Amino acid sequence: MTTSTNSAFNPPAAVRTVTAEEIAAYRSAVRAELPVAKDELASPVHAFVLAHTVAERTVEALTADEPGPVSVVHLSQDIRCHRLVRPGETVTVRLEVLGARREARGTRVALRSLLTGDGAADGDAREDAGPFAELVTSALLVGATVLEPFGDIAGGAAAPAPSGSGEPATTVHEPTAEWIRRYAHASGDENPIHLDEDAARAAGFDSVIAHGMSVVALAVEEITDRYADGDASRVRGIGGRFSAPVAPGEPLRVELQPDAAGRVVRFTCRTPAGPAVKSGWVELEPADAAAPETTETSTEGTASTEAGTQTRNADRDGAGDDD
Repeated sequence: MTTSTNSAFNPPAAVRTVTAEEIAAYRSAVRAELPVAKDELASPVHAFVLAHTVAERTVEALTADEPGPVSVVHLSQDIRCHRLVRPGETVTVRLEVLGARREARGTRVALRSLLTGDGAADGDAREDAGPFAELVTSALLVGATVLEPFGDIAGGAAAPAPSGSGEPATTVHEPTAEWIRRYAHASGDENPIHLDEDAARAAGFDSVIAHGMSVVALAVEEITDRYADGDASRVRGIGGRFSAPVAPGEPLRVELQPDAAGRVVRFTCRTPAGPAVKSGWVELEPADAAAPETTETSTEGTASTEAGTQTRNADRDGAGDDD
């Protein structure tokens, strides 16, 4: 295996303008069972939504010569945020295929996406135009046997180290088919396994399943509310590994373990069958370093919470959902 990337697989940059409506629709879809957000900022996970279409096209190009069917299993995700995307901002997405490695079930790949914005907010130029988010995605292309190994699939930088240990907490949600459907439309990821029972069963699931990133986005919102005073602009990094699918109608436990400084929050998302997202983490900027970007609003909402102790993440790798 070589240690360089293969530029032949890198797609052309994609450019689009992000609207206030899509920012609001995505965050409200994630927070459907939570109180309305205190502000009108984008979800920190919206960076993944912007990069996802380019990543899908890249995977199609990588597997174009495969003689048989290929399915994509999202293994892990790393997002580093300089700031959030803004309404009216023109965003350029550049993607690089970092590497590919053969495995028993197919080929594992690592993709790096860089998001650059013009800094605009509803048409007003900003001084902080430039890169605002970098993502590293690890995926298994099940059934892919033609792609030659190259590069490095190590993934993103190491997760930030926590400083001591704060008080753990657990919140319990029960995703519904409607929540999954709403997320699919808001994110633009309308893979039939999330929307159609027959398609999900044909893919080997008992029912439709939640998007892996919807579960991560929900955990990020819980962490934002609890440890960042509802200020999404304080999120500087997100990471996690996907372990098992989440079906509607079953309890989803989100176990949170902040560090003593409230800067790094580890999380695990569990169903009765076991971990669905493991090795999760969110890095927060201190409150005095984050500048608010919009006015605040508030309303009432409900979520089931309980004090709890974080359960150690399972060590099993590579069993993510088909996302």
